[in-house]
Amino acid sequence: MYREMDFTEISGEALEQLQRGAFLTVSDGERANTMTIAWGTIGFMWKKPVFMVMVRYSRYTHEIISKAGEFTVSFPLRGQLKDALNVCGTKSGRDIDKFKECSLKTEKGQAVDTPIISDCDIHVECKIVYKQGMDESSLADIIKESCYAGGDYHVLYYGEILRAYRK
Repeated sequence: MYREMDFTEISGEALEQLQRGAFLTVSDGERANTMTIAWGTIGFMWKKPVFMVMVRYSRYTHEIISKAGEFTVSFPLRGQLKDALNVCGTKSGRDIDKFKECSLKTEKGQAVDTPIISDCDIHVECKIVYKQGMDESSLADIIKESCYAGGDYHVLYYGEILRAYRK
């Protein structure tokens, strides 16, 4: 049973868990993939609640999200799915079916066609309202050196939060 919540009610727990890992799930109607994310943010922009996720150009997820127009983020708050977070953060969906490999159960999203990871506690469903590739010339050198030494930059996807809910 899920209880819908205002995004502000889940933001603290979600951001705390994000540092330990959450599942970003995308689907373009033909393919679906999930990956572990640890960077992102929740906020309020353009008169809308927004969740921003970052996906590197090199990731399989980037191929899908760039066509999808939506995404979900699922947060396991009770320490569950640690092994799945590890696999989904180190293996590519180009090579394995992460859902099958990790025995991840999914359910259709309530407001989007992209699935959620069922065994998680908090879910956010988003429609992409803005995307922007990073401009390396605008990035502080210390961040370039520590996070982008290989030049594999991110695309930032801003998703309007259509639904936020918890088990």
